[in-house]
Amino acid sequence: MYSRPDPATADRMTDGFTRAVSALDLRIDHEPAFWGWRGRTLSGPVTGSHGPGWLRLVCAVQDKAYDRLWLGPESAQQELPASVPRPSLRAIHDWGNNEYAYRAELYDRVTAQPVTTHGPVLLNDPDLSTAWWGGLAEALVGIAKAPTDRIAVRQEYLHRAMPQFLPLAPGTAFDATVPRWETAHGDLHWANLTAPQLLILDWEGWGQAPAGFDAAMLHTYSLLVPTATARIQEHLGETLNTPEGRFAELAVITMLLQTNTRGDNLELADALHLRANQLLG
Repeated sequence: MYSRPDPATADRMTDGFTRAVSALDLRIDHEPAFWGWRGRTLSGPVTGSHGPGWLRLVCAVQDKAYDRLWLGPESAQQELPASVPRPSLRAIHDWGNNEYAYRAELYDRVTAQPVTTHGPVLLNDPDLSTAWWGGLAEALVGIAKAPTDRIAVRQEYLHRAMPQFLPLAPGTAFDATVPRWETAHGDLHWANLTAPQLLILDWEGWGQAPAGFDAAMLHTYSLLVPTATARIQEHLGETLNTPEGRFAELAVITMLLQTNTRGDNLELADALHLRANQLLG
C-alpha cells in the first residue's frame, strides 16, 4: 500500500469509489484506504449480493486507458489456469469523462494479508512456511507455461535501458537480447503476495518477459533482508542460478535503477548497484 496522494487526487478517487459502489449495488464496509502508486488506484472492503468483496478502482487519463495494464486483470481471470492462486474477479464497471477513464473491479474478499503493506521493498524477514514457498514455486511454473500474446517487458526497452542503467565499465559491450521468453506476473513483489495463505494479487502487467523474471523481481526486492534472499535462493534457485535467471535479474535491476531516477525505491539503490556488479562479474 502506498501513501495517500495529493488532496485533489484523493477526493476525485474517493468520489469515484462511491460511484462504483452505487453502480455495482454494493455497501462499503470500511472507508477505502488502500492506495496504489501515486493514487492511481483505490481499494477497500465491500459487501454485495455475492457476499464480502474487495473493490478496486483504477483511473487513467483518457488517452492512457484501455491499454495493456487496464485490461490485465480481466485477461488474467479469463486466460490463466485456475491452479494459479489469486482472488476471483466477479464484476467490472467502466465509465469516464473527457479527462479521465475509470474501471471498478469487484473481487472475492480474502482474509490473507499482503506480506508488506508499506510498499514493494522487503524490510523484515516474513518468516514464511516451507509450504508457502513450495506453493509459490509451483504457481510460477503454472504462470510461465500459460500461453499469451501479452507483453510484460519489451525487448526494445531492454536494448535501450540495460546499457544505460547497469554499472558497466566504460567501453564494455553488453548484449541485452533476451535469451528466452516465458509468461510472467510481471510485478511480483511482496505487496502483491499474501500470507499465510498464498495468493498473488494485481495482474495488471502480466505477459511475456525474460525467463525467470518473477523470481528475479522477488529476489531483487528482498536485497535488504539476507535471510529472505537465502530462502528465495533455496526455493527458486534453480531458476535464478542459470544464465537466463541472471539475465532476468539484471533486467529487473535495470528497471528499478530507472525508478531511482524518479525518486522511487531509493532505499534499494546501493544494494542494486552491488548486486549488479556481482552478476556482471
